[in-house]
Amino acid sequence: MYSIERVEDVVRIPPSKLGEDYKEIAKEIATKNQEGKIISDKGMIVLIKNVELKGEGTIVHGDGGVYQTVEYDALFFKPVIGEVIEGTVVEIMKYGAFIKIGPFDGLLHISQIMDDRVEIDEHNQRLIGKDTRRELRVGNHVRARIVAVSLNEFSPQDSRIGLTMRQPGLGRLEWLEAAAARKQ
Repeated sequence: MYSIERVEDVVRIPPSKLGEDYKEIAKEIATKNQEGKIISDKGMIVLIKNVELKGEGTIVHGDGGVYQTVEYDALFFKPVIGEVIEGTVVEIMKYGAFIKIGPFDGLLHISQIMDDRVEIDEHNQRLIGKDTRRELRVGNHVRARIVAVSLNEFSPQDSRIGLTMRQPGLGRLEWLEAAAARKQ
């Protein structure tokens, strides 16, 4: 899910910023350009730190900016199919619930919430099991499994993550605690 890797990149420092602290400007530009970016095989860059300049910057003819090679530690978040995650319900819709996991919202489809018919109460932002009367509301903490991942490198907000809670050991954390207490 999360990993830290050392990454090398080139940033363009515009001429208007050359009078300022060069190292700080390079760090600021690297952070602005890279955080939130998706790299296909590694996931989304959540945070960069320990930015270091490598060598001298390069000036290209016809461009007043300086191209500086930088190296930094990047914290990546990559959702992996089959991985069990914990998240928070952030929105209830007529077709399911959105769960906040890292920098993404995953969709927990209504058919994947529980082994019960689910009724929707959009007005009160909750999903209710018809027979069990279990509720899922905004703000509840859940444990789910990732069943589908589609990361969009060009438009990270259009990335999609599918989730399920219809397996043993998954569900709203209060349901799991109650089940564990009943077993003892």
